[in-house]
Amino acid sequence: MARSLRKNVGLDHLVLLVGDGQWQGYIIPIRDASLILKGYSSAMDVVVAQKIEMFFSDFPVRHYPQGQILINAHDNPEHIFHLLEGRVKQYDISYRGDEVVLNTYKPPAFFPMSYALNKKPNTYFFEAETDVTLHLVSVKAAAEFIQSNPDVAYDLLRRVFSGLDGLLGRLAHVMAGSARSRVLYELLIEGRRFGEKRGQGVAIAITESDIATRAGLARETVSRGISKLKQEGLISVIKNEIFVDDLDKLADTLGREL
Repeated sequence: MARSLRKNVGLDHLVLLVGDGQWQGYIIPIRDASLILKGYSSAMDVVVAQKIEMFFSDFPVRHYPQGQILINAHDNPEHIFHLLEGRVKQYDISYRGDEVVLNTYKPPAFFPMSYALNKKPNTYFFEAETDVTLHLVSVKAAAEFIQSNPDVAYDLLRRVFSGLDGLLGRLAHVMAGSARSRVLYELLIEGRRFGEKRGQGVAIAITESDIATRAGLARETVSRGISKLKQEGLISVIKNEIFVDDLDKLADTLGREL
């Protein structure tokens, strides 16, 4: 269990005591206090996040530009990457030469953990979708860190299952949905994960080509789908962004498409 905050440490940190009889203290930045006050789970989220941050902070930081390939397909990585800033996409190349995006990582993700934990040969490309800042950690050190910290392993497992839910949803629309439902699904996922809240809606920095590579559609098909959604008033396009007035309404529309 987690006990309440006991005292101030300076003006910008608080002490959190976690345990049951034998207490362990964590120094938490005041900016995270709102998370702590939501209850035990949120407090533990902050503790785990700080533990991860402290571990990776001992390793070198690297900066890579947009478009930089971090890991090539069929190359077994020498390092695990801990993402501090930016976005990284994981993708494959189809027999036609088309890019098929499988996942997009955002901070504070670390990858590719399948190789670190299972020694499963890597078959995917990992590319900086934006300018990125990362920590580089040896595969052995990352695996040992996970094995020796059950709370971090649990947090990783929770995020894996969250990502799996997203992949299963995409798979369902690819197998049984229409081109329209696939476009809707990608917009909904992008809006929830990466959308910038503006007023009651969210702005999504994504192009028609990006949606096409995620949904497995031709860009022309995506373009027609976007035009139809604009006519229905579900979205608007402003410069290089797609604005969704109401994500819940988009989700309701998607729910009727499968």
